[in-house]
Amino acid sequence: MTTIPDAHLRSPVAALPFWSSLTMVPVIWAGAMLGGWWIAAVPVYAWGLFSLLDAIAGEDARNADPATDDATLGWYRAITLLWGPVQVATLYGLILYVSRTAHLSALEMWGLFFGMGVVSGTIGINYAHELVHRRPRLDRWLGDVLLAMVLYSHFRSEHLLVHHRHVGTPRDPATARYNEGFHRFLPRVVLQSALSAWRAEAAMLARKGLPASHRANPFWRYAALQGAMLALAVLAGGWLGLALFAVQATTAIWQLELVNYVEHYGLSRRKLANGRYEPVRPHHSWNSAKRASNWMLINLQRHSDHHVRPDRPFPLLQTYGETAAPQLPAGYPAMTALAMVPPLWRRTMNPRVRAWRRRHYPDVTDWTVTSSVQSAGR
Repeated sequence: MTTIPDAHLRSPVAALPFWSSLTMVPVIWAGAMLGGWWIAAVPVYAWGLFSLLDAIAGEDARNADPATDDATLGWYRAITLLWGPVQVATLYGLILYVSRTAHLSALEMWGLFFGMGVVSGTIGINYAHELVHRRPRLDRWLGDVLLAMVLYSHFRSEHLLVHHRHVGTPRDPATARYNEGFHRFLPRVVLQSALSAWRAEAAMLARKGLPASHRANPFWRYAALQGAMLALAVLAGGWLGLALFAVQATTAIWQLELVNYVEHYGLSRRKLANGRYEPVRPHHSWNSAKRASNWMLINLQRHSDHHVRPDRPFPLLQTYGETAAPQLPAGYPAMTALAMVPPLWRRTMNPRVRAWRRRHYPDVTDWTVTSSVQSAGR
């Protein structure tokens, strides 16, 4: 692995590729104004073009110095702060526009807001994920706003209190089990993640001697923000606006959970003799160094390092070679599309999971007892 020089990392030019998410905005507005086949522009752009760019641009195996001062990364942080106002303006601007125009059919309206859900799910939730991991209150507040726009505010609690703690174990709803198709995974994770988030927050309050209904429970804030987003949709476009907002939110949740499905499919942590699980290591997440999709997704595909160091900002996330972390054969745009076809997904990924098991847990011969790796001799 080569190291990115600090002077280059601090340059606005180096940060510019990570601003590529902004190009989604004119694409979706072109679909709104032109209609017809232009309605499909966003999915084609997000999944098709970036998969093609991955094939052309290849991988980026360079790593920034992880000890770099966060204060020097202002150009990278700026896009995560800017995206919230951009998404608010885009979503509600589209609702205002579509509810007052006559050139789009009902099917075209649905397709347009499906595309908006691709934007708010692929970019918005991903940026929210980055923001809720940061320390400044502004960052975390903007993360809450982005999650409220897709009616998935509990993701913050579930991700920070459940997923990072229990990833790769049966207690983590967001870890896809080996041979579990996405269409079975989706309803399970949607239900279980909401319940686990509530239980985690209630447990934290109980340790302080407070009831789950206490005003300190962030679910009150989540409900207020989500209610405000729904009210804005009605104000902007009436009942049609509310319906279009729902299409967007549903699509965004589907996009998020597709990514969750890919990130840890079939990977498990060892359960130790004392009943605890081994610490999270790079080999408990699928890694991808694909250059173009990591630009669009602000290095989310360097997911192995994110789970090892959740507090590390995205420009400093490290990538790993195949001996340290399992590698996806393609970036997330292509892999999430593949996940929608379970037979092709299993044909592609199951041999890789089995190879991962042989590499990291050669002593385990029976994988049928539990979805987690058992200690040798158990």
